[in-house]
Amino acid sequence: MKPMYKPNISSTARFASTVAGVALAIAGYQRSNKAIGALGMGLLARGASGWCPVTAAMDGNGHADPTRHYLGGSRGIIVEDAITIYRPVSDVYSYWRNLENLPRFMEHLEEVETRGRFHSHWVARGPLGVLVEWDAEVINDIPPTLLSWKSVGDSEVVSAGSVRFKPVGEHATQVRVKLQYDPPAGKLGATVAWLFGEDPQHQIAEDLRRFKQLLEAGEVTTSEYRATQSSQKMRRGLDASEEYAR
Repeated sequence: MKPMYKPNISSTARFASTVAGVALAIAGYQRSNKAIGALGMGLLARGASGWCPVTAAMDGNGHADPTRHYLGGSRGIIVEDAITIYRPVSDVYSYWRNLENLPRFMEHLEEVETRGRFHSHWVARGPLGVLVEWDAEVINDIPPTLLSWKSVGDSEVVSAGSVRFKPVGEHATQVRVKLQYDPPAGKLGATVAWLFGEDPQHQIAEDLRRFKQLLEAGEVTTSEYRATQSSQKMRRGLDASEEYAR
């Protein structure tokens, strides 16, 4: 028998929906909450069928820019944090502008592959180690004070972000990062991810702390993190970034 509806969400979104559905169904049963249980069953159906009525309705309206649509206003998950790094603003901007440096301090990023000056491909680990991928483009680049980007095309994760670099005297820089994204299964998926220990606000704070360590000390001291371990490696990253500061 053929399915009634053709799948319209990615395999990653189906997996996230299934995980979220199981968690909510169990929570609804344990708390005798029929609303939570019903929501869990709905997500289980979404994961099993691969079809989402909300996505179908949006596709029917023909949204040319999914990032603008999904993240407009206060939609999606928004995290923001800042840190002061005792390095000149040009050094801090240049290191970040070479996007392939980001997995060195962003724990959940597996790889960022640059494909020209403004386009890149991102691979990250989601809850339970599931890999998600998306393409992104730089939409605003004002050296050395601002860099912003957004996902493009049919991405598994719709996302956008910006980082501002503000000089603090001659030898320090305030880095303020704002990330906004719509994960598989939406805000509900992010809530369930939190149940599994995946807190986006905590993640970005830890990422910025590692970034500070990397630029100030030349290494990340967190023992379990697989990032750069010497100032020589950091210097190579800075050297590779110089072309973006010109």
